[in-house]
Formats: sequence, structure tokens, C-alpha cells
Amino acid sequence: MSKKRILVVDDEPDVRDVLRIVLEAEGYEVSEAKDGEEAVEMISKRPPDLIILDFMMPKLNGPEVCRIVKKDILLRHIPIVMLTGRGELSDKVKGIDAGADDYIVKPFEPTELVARIKMVLRRTEIDLDANPLTHLPGNVSIQNEIEKRIRENRLFAVCYIDLDKFKTFNDRYGFERGDRAIQETARILIKSVEARGNKEDFIGHIGGDDFVIVTTPDKVDTLCPYIIKEFDKMVPQLYDEEDRQRGYIVGKDRRGNIVQTPLMTISIAVVTNEKRKITHIAEIAQIGAELKEYVKSLEGSNYVKERRQT
Repeated sequence: MSKKRILVVDDEPDVRDVLRIVLEAEGYEVSEAKDGEEAVEMISKRPPDLIILDFMMPKLNGPEVCRIVKKDILLRHIPIVMLTGRGELSDKVKGIDAGADDYIVKPFEPTELVARIKMVLRRTEIDLDANPLTHLPGNVSIQNEIEKRIRENRLFAVCYIDLDKFKTFNDRYGFERGDRAIQETARILIKSVEARGNKEDFIGHIGGDDFVIVTTPDKVDTLCPYIIKEFDKMVPQLYDEEDRQRGYIVGKDRRGNIVQTPLMTISIAVVTNEKRKITHIAEIAQIGAELKEYVKSLEGSNYVKERRQT
């Protein structure tokens, strides 16, 4: 079982040292930030499992960092324990108002600190259905959402979204860069639905590089091109400069032959009940699989819609 990762954010080196000693003795992996700006940068690059955040710091104070984290849909699940000065009730209130999950007063007893951290981690365990990387709803929620729309006889469009050439990218750059690609894709989907979708649209993460959006048929021809535009604009930034300039990755296939793999693209297969009655989720999955196979055979980023009628 991997260690839980805790980010300690405090401008006092002695406090950081004490926290590191106490937490590492309990089996946690500890990283440190000396101010709020450094903390935000570290959190966005490699989100920890919990943040211990000092209230008063230079550049960005504790409540400011807390608000930034809690406003980000992919980071807001991270529990935050705020460190406050003894007797500063106003600090506690401001920390909680900013979104902190708990607070502890300095100077603290190590046993109390560890007990609070364990409690907060238990209390904020994410629903097992949520994808652990993006924290978007998983397969159970996806199935329930689609079945609900079928049951209510609503018009819907199920968009199956898949990254092309992701495996090659992941093999070339490693799982951490691969995870970042998945997270950035999730951000784009969220941004795209907010910009071009409906308020009640649903975004789910099947797993790996596979996502689902459930929207309405009238939104498909504006939403899908927007996703493609934003993805194609973002994806070169994931590559090293040399590969980005070339426009492809140089590698070897299973036989040892040199191959050139273009940069990642995105494929979207859209299944709707606009022109045919759909009564079971299995029908959507089957049509979606056929469409996805076709759209992934096309060059570049594309989307296709199911056009058959009954």
C-alpha cells in the first residue's frame, strides 16, 4: 500500500522540521513549501493526500491558498488542516470559512496532530465510485445517469471520449506525465461543458484515458468542436520541446523497428436517441464501441455522430 502524501506549508523552518519528523515517524510521505505561492505550484503539479497549512505566511496566506485549492474541481477534495496561533479565534473562523477541513493550534502536541490528521483523512475519503485521479464520477454513476435519462424518456447524447496515442505518450514520458495528461483532459472537458453545454450535463471518467459526457443532441455540434479545439491547443505543452517541434515521438515497436508516433489527439463517438428509440444502456455501449472504432481510424482529432434511424 502506497504512503499517504502530506504537504506541509509553513514559513518557519523549525515548524516544518518538527512536522516532518512527527509525520514520517507515522509512515507518511512528507513534502514542504515555505510560502503560499510555492504551495499552490506544488499542489497543482503533484496533488497531495492532505495539506497542513499555516495561517500567516508571505506571498499568499493560508486562507488564500485554501480558497484557490477549494475552487479547483480537481483539487477541492484534498483535506486541509490549518495551523493557527494560540487563542486566535478569528483565525480559526477565517480558516474554516475559506474551506479548511480542520484546524490545530500552535504549539501543538504531536499525538493530537497525528490523531486529527488520521481523522480528517478518514472523514474525507472519496466515494469509491469516483476516479482516484480526476475525482470525476465513475462507472456506477455513469450507468445510473444514462439509465435515468432512458427511464425519463429524455433526449440525450452520450459522448464517448478517448485519447489517441496515449499509450505511446505514457511509455515515453512515464506515469506521472501520463497522469497529468489525463487530468488536463478532465479540466478541458469540465471547461467545455461549462462554456458550451447545459447546466445539467454530466461528466464521468470510465478509467484510463476514457471519459463520458451526457448532454443533449442540440449541444453536440458546438460542444465537441470546442473540446477538440481546446485539447489540440493544450496537448503540445505536455511534450518535451524536441518532440513538440518535430510533431512526433521517435520510438521502437515490439520488433525493435524505429517508429514515429504523432502527438496525441482526441476522438469522440456520440450516440443519441434523437432519431431512434433506445431502451437499454447496452444498446448505447454497442453503438458507441462501433463509432469509437471508426472515429479512431481517422487522422487527427475528430467526432462522429450515430446517424442510423429506426
